[in-house]
Amino acid sequence: MEKVITYSMLEAQYGRHIQVEQGVTLPYNDIHFIDGSSMAGINELRTPHGNLSLPAFLPDATRGVVRAVDGVALQELGVPALVMSLFHLLQRPGPGTLKAAGGLHAMFAWQRPIVTDSGGFQAYSLIHQNPSLGSITDQGLVFKGEAGARPLRLTPEKVVEHQVAFGADAVICLDECTHADAPLVEQRTAVQRTIAWAKRGKREFERLMSARKSSGGRPLLLAVIQGGGEYELRRICAEELLAIGFDGYGLGGWPLDSQGELLHDIIAYVRELVPAEYPLHALGIGHPRHILECAELGYTLFDSAMPTRDARHGRLLIWQAEEGIPLARQMQWYSHLYIGDDIHRRDNRPLEAGCRCPCCRSYSRAWLHHLFKIGDGLYDRYATLHNIAFVNRLMERIRHEQPTG
Repeated sequence: MEKVITYSMLEAQYGRHIQVEQGVTLPYNDIHFIDGSSMAGINELRTPHGNLSLPAFLPDATRGVVRAVDGVALQELGVPALVMSLFHLLQRPGPGTLKAAGGLHAMFAWQRPIVTDSGGFQAYSLIHQNPSLGSITDQGLVFKGEAGARPLRLTPEKVVEHQVAFGADAVICLDECTHADAPLVEQRTAVQRTIAWAKRGKREFERLMSARKSSGGRPLLLAVIQGGGEYELRRICAEELLAIGFDGYGLGGWPLDSQGELLHDIIAYVRELVPAEYPLHALGIGHPRHILECAELGYTLFDSAMPTRDARHGRLLIWQAEEGIPLARQMQWYSHLYIGDDIHRRDNRPLEAGCRCPCCRSYSRAWLHHLFKIGDGLYDRYATLHNIAFVNRLMERIRHEQPTG
């Protein structure tokens, strides 16, 4: 049996309610509240390129694009915003090209919100995994260049400067990402650096905002809470970052334990540490069950490459939820379909009855199976659109079921 967490269970466990006035706006950002409990939180996030209904899932456009899909198709599907990787964008197309193009929105023809990460995840995925690929010091991150290219240096100031220059709607401060099972000394150092880098990042952000001549909207500034599986370090990091003051916060670190299970207790604790009036981004969480679990805890933003990567590899999401029953009370509200299985070779049904994606509206499982087997590029496009449509549907359902007071 899968572990499910309902809102009533959380209320019984934590017994804490933070009442906020309808329509209040924080002085440091532009976030609107809804009435209700600490788990209800906020329901809308305002950015220079539009408002986000929360909670929201943001597909990963790592290099500026969601692989195999153009921005027009994503907008037609109802994707509200994208996440892009500063680490990858600095290498290709590069800051000069992006500046010449007029920034991220112009370059990639996307006029909805864009969140850019800081490069901190690569501290874990590259440097911590293989120290020969770079180094981490109190000054920032240094990544060795590919094929003789110059090293890529990320400092707290440069990270913020680049994201603002690129026109990101939400800027994330540099942090040092770790695995939950990393040694205590490594976790402690990462927290100390993350806090120090956040201070430097905010200082640079304020300098850029004060010198700004443009009348355009001010981007949001987010900081990431690190600490691995150590409760005390998570508390210290959260309290220090809250004292510095940001528009929102992110759940830092690899979110799974060594067995691949969600770090539920740590994730719940971080949400408890951050007042409900702030958006909390569950960075890298994209498994449907994990999204629902974190949304029940009060997380408001999600991003991951999982749904789109799974689609390209033949693992498709199928909606099975019953209407009128909260998802958290249903044992089996979704399933996976493996389109490469021979059983689909002559199946003329759509992937999913009732799905609004272009694939399900027009094509059969047999057609998609054929494209997958021959390696046609159209497969990646239509499979990706289907999985994104599934996650959109999931977020719509979560928002509908979200407590409002």
